[in-house]
Amino acid sequence: MFGKTAILLVNLGTPDAPTRGAVYRYLKEFLLDKRVLDINFILRNILVRGIIAPFRSGKSAALYQKLWTEEGSPLKVYGYKLAEMVRQRLGDDYIVELAMRYQNPSIESVLDKLMKSQVSKIIVLPLFPQYASATTGSVHEEVMRCLSAYQIVPEVNFINSYHDNPNLIAAFAEKAKSYSVETYDHFLFSFHGLPQRQLRKADTCGHCLKTEGCCETISIRNQHCYSAQCYATAQAIAQKLNIPKEKYTICFQSRLGRDPWIQPYTSEVLKERRKLGDKNMLVFCPAFVCDCLETTIEIGEEYHEEWEELGGERLDLVEGLNDNPLWADTVCELVKNELFAENLKL
Repeated sequence: MFGKTAILLVNLGTPDAPTRGAVYRYLKEFLLDKRVLDINFILRNILVRGIIAPFRSGKSAALYQKLWTEEGSPLKVYGYKLAEMVRQRLGDDYIVELAMRYQNPSIESVLDKLMKSQVSKIIVLPLFPQYASATTGSVHEEVMRCLSAYQIVPEVNFINSYHDNPNLIAAFAEKAKSYSVETYDHFLFSFHGLPQRQLRKADTCGHCLKTEGCCETISIRNQHCYSAQCYATAQAIAQKLNIPKEKYTICFQSRLGRDPWIQPYTSEVLKERRKLGDKNMLVFCPAFVCDCLETTIEIGEEYHEEWEELGGERLDLVEGLNDNPLWADTVCELVKNELFAENLKL
């Protein structure tokens, strides 16, 4: 091999600035993706361009202003830190770059940079532990779209998911150990939600949501199901921390619109746990490897306030993996495993 191997780390995206205009551009690009808002093309454009982006951008900009740091958006700040940590661990034979599916740095611009660097291989690692069409699937599609413009395409490997990777599980568990786990009444594993129709669309076996608890045990039939992978991640973290099954609940947040999404909803679980007498809650968000709007603001502030209004005393958030060394080790392991698997095929 003459050229270097490129590692392309891709996260969802972030506005360029916490301003209404920047947030409008971000929301428009994000929600016009047919894998994200999987409805009729005309209706999607009317909703996004005429209603959602114009009316939500102001409110969302105010939230981003609360999230923003002196260095910028946490998603981008920690993304660059992670890329540098991985680069140092892998050595000079590798190029490690960060891209965002929406906004900047774009996948297209980073791929152009890699192609000009004459890389021999590209490994694409979306920073989403659980596979979903709206996240990992969209990243893979965009990478293929961009590369299709080149006459010569280097070898490309896509990492699909790593929801049960032992190092990933250990990294989340280590984060939780900074809290006194034994002092909490109950634990929530809150994942980003998806419309139920998207789970059904991804189902090739005709079993999705047909029986109660179909996602609670992962098998060959639902191995690629986002919800089943979420359950597997939560169960592995709970086992690592010796949290018994009756002490934790798996739920889903960030619902948008009136269509049914994956249940149970985090807000409804909070109400149920208060009725059962819980006062102290520790929340994990293992769909997010980095602090962002959905963790710091939605859980750390909005649900925290809701919990107090319900009469709860503590609702603490286990922070994202961010620039945790164990997380960087996990990324390196995923890359090496991918390379090793390719070598075995030769």
